[in-house]
Amino acid sequence: MERGSRPEALSQPRGGKEPPNPVRQSVFAENRAFWGKIRCMPKQPAKQRIILVDDHEVVRLGLKSLLERHPQFDVVGEAASAREALEKTDALKPDVVVMDIRLPGTSGIEACEQIVEKHPNVKVIMLTSYAEDEMLFSAIRAGASGYILKQIGSDDLIKALEAVSRGEALLDPAVTQRVFQQVRRAVKEEEASAFAHLSQQEKHVLLLVSEGKTNREIAKQLFLGEGTVRNYVSSILSKLGVNNRAEAAAYAVEHNLREYISS
Repeated sequence: MERGSRPEALSQPRGGKEPPNPVRQSVFAENRAFWGKIRCMPKQPAKQRIILVDDHEVVRLGLKSLLERHPQFDVVGEAASAREALEKTDALKPDVVVMDIRLPGTSGIEACEQIVEKHPNVKVIMLTSYAEDEMLFSAIRAGASGYILKQIGSDDLIKALEAVSRGEALLDPAVTQRVFQQVRRAVKEEEASAFAHLSQQEKHVLLLVSEGKTNREIAKQLFLGEGTVRNYVSSILSKLGVNNRAEAAAYAVEHNLREYISS
């Protein structure tokens, strides 16, 4: 090597730029790809935070063991009484409270009402061993989002929790028919009360009015004087709080008068 000359390996390339390093470029490319995947990964849904309330420890342990096998649920607390359930709900802010109806002291229904009033975003599922109508409707009035029997299968319980977590209301299939029967009964009672102030004869007159018959036609069919029919119609309008025959006829049809006429 001649004196004053520089080693070839240390010499700079023309232009002063370092030649591309394939190894370094490969590492950079892999890093970009990795962080790109991280940014594109879908956000995992938040777990549903659950409190279990039952005065029997074995029931709570069984429910907790079942729920812990499903990653979408997180049992954050347990309680053995209504008072404890209220305290745990205040402290832990769960998404769902699964609570037995029959608790020592304050009932689960009363606790449900207090929880829903204080924490309107918390869903309460009532658990019970018996399909009792009084308990069922009391739970619904208290604001429960679900009502299920303890005999429910594990898969159905998970589906129930998922449904309530989505904001759906849920009834155990074993009690659904009772609810519909009660609703139908309530509708019937409401319709019947619509004519409570009318005598049986006034109901007959109103029915014929709803069929579009004139006073003369009604008098002939019911064997009454036309003036008597006119008095009946005036009394009917007054009792129903309507202004004319057309409104009375519409009221009769809307409230199914025909079903409340004794033959």
